[in-house]
Amino acid sequence: MKQLWAPWRMEYIKGPRSGNCFFCKGLEEKKDRENLILYRGLHAAIILNRYPYNNGHLMIFPRRHTGDLSCLNREELFELTWLTRETVEVLKRAMGPSGFNVGINLGRSAGAGVEDHLHIHVVPRWEGDTNYMPVIGEVKVISEHLLATYDNLAPYFEGLEVETLG
Repeated sequence: MKQLWAPWRMEYIKGPRSGNCFFCKGLEEKKDRENLILYRGLHAAIILNRYPYNNGHLMIFPRRHTGDLSCLNREELFELTWLTRETVEVLKRAMGPSGFNVGINLGRSAGAGVEDHLHIHVVPRWEGDTNYMPVIGEVKVISEHLLATYDNLAPYFEGLEVETLG
C-alpha cells in the first residue's frame, strides 16, 4: 500500500461546509492574502488555486456569481480575456515557465470542481515537470507553499489596469 502524507488536506476535509461560493466569499471578506486573491478588477478577479495542479496555478473569475458562460456580458467577457492574457504575462516574468495550460471546465462532466461560478484556469508548465512522481507514485509534488507563491506573485499584479471596451 502506498502512503502519501499530506496533513494540509485536513483543513479541506474537516473544514466547515458553508455552501457559500469561495470566490464570492473571498471578494466579500476583503482578506486578500488569506483568501489568495491577487487582483480585483471591475468585472473579474484573479485568485491562486488553493489545491493547485502546479505551482502558480491561478484562476480568473467573474465577480458576478454565475456558472453560465452565455450569460456574461461584453464587459465581463472582455475583462476575463484581458486578465487571462495578463496572468500569462505575469507568470512568464515571475516564474519563467516554458508553457501554459489555459482552460474552462463547464459542468461537472467536464471536470468543473465548482460548477456554479465559472473560472478560467491558468497553469504554468515547465519542461520536465512531469517527472517520476506522478507517473510512478501517482503523486503531484507542489514545491512551494501557497503563501510563498502568493507573496512572490502579488507585486506583479499591483497597479495592473484593465482596458475597457469603448
